[in-house]
Amino acid sequence: MRALLSLGLLAALGACTAERAPPAPPEVPADVATDAAPASPSPSPAAETPASAAAGKSAATPDGDLGMATFAGYGEVKFGTLAVDMGKAWGGALKEVGKDFNASCYFMTPAWVKTPAEFNFMISEGRFARFGTDSAKYAAPGGGKVGMRESELQKLYNNALHASPHKYTDGKYLSLAASGVAPTKLVFETDAQGVVTEWRVGLLPEVDYVEGCS
Repeated sequence: MRALLSLGLLAALGACTAERAPPAPPEVPADVATDAAPASPSPSPAAETPASAAAGKSAATPDGDLGMATFAGYGEVKFGTLAVDMGKAWGGALKEVGKDFNASCYFMTPAWVKTPAEFNFMISEGRFARFGTDSAKYAAPGGGKVGMRESELQKLYNNALHASPHKYTDGKYLSLAASGVAPTKLVFETDAQGVVTEWRVGLLPEVDYVEGCS
């Protein structure tokens, strides 16, 4: 899947034409998500972000393990932000990836990433719609990370993750819909051994795209 994303980001990306009329997402247990933006439990010191520290931390800090990922966006970069305002919200320069091939759906990446799959923002119809990573340094909302096993994730999320077959491998998609915010969802991808290889958070339908923008 990582190969597909990396290749897809640097080649022609599929059109984002899905209708934005998803059914209301299911409720998430209160200890997993909140009405505003689900706070991350603290499975490890790396996933902790004290409110005082987060308030004074620049969104441009390249340390996802500080817990800046939420169901509402990433740090100060909130879902729905206009593409032209992404750099300001992020606090630094962002590279556009794939816009030449598909101006309606493409990606933005910080200058410090080595490959787009390491960390990326998806822009759909001119607005920020999703972010994702295949790096173990970033913590998803709730504390999940690349490298964790499915059993660890289910325990961390109180068995609230919905499992479905992976489209291309013998792995799975493990997903969790947010409550109290716009229709957003967290999706983990695992390999055949049940180990997380990547995760993403975003609006519907973009968060469910498995081939870049399609």
